Amino acid sequence: MTVTEQARAGRSGLPTGFTVELDAGVFRLDSGRLLVGGSPLTAMRFSAAAHALLSGSRLVVADPTSAELAERLVASNLAQPVLPDAGPSRGDLAPEDLTVVVPVRDRPAQLDRCLSALHPLRVLVVDDASRDPIAVAAVAERHGARVVALSTNLGPAGARNAGLAQVTTQAVAFVDSDVEADAAALLELGRHLADPAVALVGPRVAGHVRRDRPRWFERYDAAASSLSLGRKPYAVRPGAGVAWLPSACLVGRTALLGTGFETELRVGEDVDLVWRLVAAGHRVRYEPAVTVRHDVRPTVKDWLGRKVLYGSGGALLARRHGGHVAPAVLSPALAAAGATLLLRRRWSLLVAGAALVHAGAAVARVLPGDVPAVDRAKVAAVLAARGLGWAVRQESSLLLRHWWPATVLALPVPAVRRAVATALVVDTVVALTDTLDDDLDLPALVLGRRLDDGAYGLGLWLGAFRARSLAALRPRRPVGR
Repeated sequence: MTVTEQARAGRSGLPTGFTVELDAGVFRLDSGRLLVGGSPLTAMRFSAAAHALLSGSRLVVADPTSAELAERLVASNLAQPVLPDAGPSRGDLAPEDLTVVVPVRDRPAQLDRCLSALHPLRVLVVDDASRDPIAVAAVAERHGARVVALSTNLGPAGARNAGLAQVTTQAVAFVDSDVEADAAALLELGRHLADPAVALVGPRVAGHVRRDRPRWFERYDAAASSLSLGRKPYAVRPGAGVAWLPSACLVGRTALLGTGFETELRVGEDVDLVWRLVAAGHRVRYEPAVTVRHDVRPTVKDWLGRKVLYGSGGALLARRHGGHVAPAVLSPALAAAGATLLLRRRWSLLVAGAALVHAGAAVARVLPGDVPAVDRAKVAAVLAARGLGWAVRQESSLLLRHWWPATVLALPVPAVRRAVATALVVDTVVALTDTLDDDLDLPALVLGRRLDDGAYGLGLWLGAFRARSLAALRPRRPVGR
């Protein structure tokens, strides 16, 4: 059964007792009956009956009405699920309910570490046509894992699917061989399956260095891993704060995954799966309270090569999913204002101010007319300022990451040089903010960031050239604009 057929077959609603809590960043207006926030930005007004179901900032499912309201809140990221304390009476996954699929091609030492962490779970090691299959089989046998040996190299997607086809438990985990995820972490992720709409959930994947004295690029990769998606939980969907999950570590509901990953894709197959599941009406969750460790690449060549590979998948994803792959989402007014701020002209602040007024007025217009003027002005001002800041950040990224080959060609133009200089400052501040909790010196951060962006952007343009399409390079407007 395909993912879409699974969705059409129907599913039960949230169970009685399921609890959600309003996100701390949500504006609560009109005595709490109007919520503004979430991701993507959402405005939701409660009826008097619906508002009465809230107890402070929490909603406990007690009937179909409260279940429907809780689902809407969670789906829009206005609220997050509150998982109950663990215990045998909570309906949590038991070890026997979960099978772990580990795709591997050689890497016996990493496989050994990976399998050591997974005891006592049932594990399928899918040997994707290793050059030394005997070494892989020996490691798997030592840990009591079953081996599914492939005679032809299928790539990560095909290897995972070969394992998925043999899973008989209600839940399945996919763990790459260079990841350490213990059984407790996977079972904790599985607690999200208490929501019957959840098809897939992923943890925070943190970069991990095994050297006692890591080199500069290893320190950078550990602090700014592409696979680490932040410390805030999300309902994952295109346009949300977290729009995809890396397949390095995932836990899913076996019955909802269909045939699994798209084997045509050797990169971006995880993004594609997440977006297909969301389009089919299922929920996908990011749970950063659970962290697993992913080995960083051991050489600069491997590290940058992986970035080029990630970028090269953009064109194929754009062919399948259209505007979801856009490198930036910008309204015309805020895009123009962001550009003028990057240019640093005398009239830049005037244009930015006008754009803030325009954006604030647009926000104010969509709020109900009975919202007090003070609340209306506050929400409009905050959201407009956030929008302008995000526009500057996105346009800086376009110049330095996604469009850098075109940017380099345009550098003889003085205005472009000014914009690039400003973008470098903005991007460095963003990088510093994102890595404040990590022991990373400024030179390593700056050099790592530039090489990271350069490699990813190169892959993006190579993919676009091969596909004869610039779709993955084009920004788009917000939905409804």
